[in-house]
Amino acid sequence: MTGDDALREAAARALQRAYAPYSGHRVGAALETPAGRIHTGVNVENASYGLTLCAERVALFKAVSEGDREFRRLAVVSEGVPPLPCGACRQALAEFAPDLRVLVQGRDGAEERSLSELLPSPFQLEKAGGPAEQPRRGSGA
Repeated sequence: MTGDDALREAAARALQRAYAPYSGHRVGAALETPAGRIHTGVNVENASYGLTLCAERVALFKAVSEGDREFRRLAVVSEGVPPLPCGACRQALAEFAPDLRVLVQGRDGAEERSLSELLPSPFQLEKAGGPAEQPRRGSGA
C-alpha cells in the first residue's frame, strides 16, 4: 500500500463516523503532517445548515488544536462523487499549507490536485493591509 493509499484509507475509516442526517452525504478527511502524523475529520451537519462543518476543516482544526501547523497531504473520501474541498475549506487550509497536495476519492474515481490549483489567490491579511508579520507556523504556538 502506498502512502497515498494509506491516507485515503484513513479518510475512508473516518467517513464511517460522519454525522450527515440531513444530506446523507458522508465525508471523511485525513490530513498528514511532514512528520507523517495523521489527523482525521468527518463532516458534522446541523439542523441550522450554516453551522455544519466540513470534514476537511474538522481535521485541520483538530490538528491545530493538537499543536500541528504544517501539512503536506490531504485525502478526502465520500461515497458519492470525488469531494473537492469547498471554498471555505480551501481558504482555511491555505492559511497553513498553500502547497498542500489534495487527494479526493469517491465512487466515480479519484483525482489529485494541488491546493494552489484549487485556490490560486487565497486571501492573505498582509496583502489586504493587515499586519506584515505572518502567523507563526510549525509545531509551536
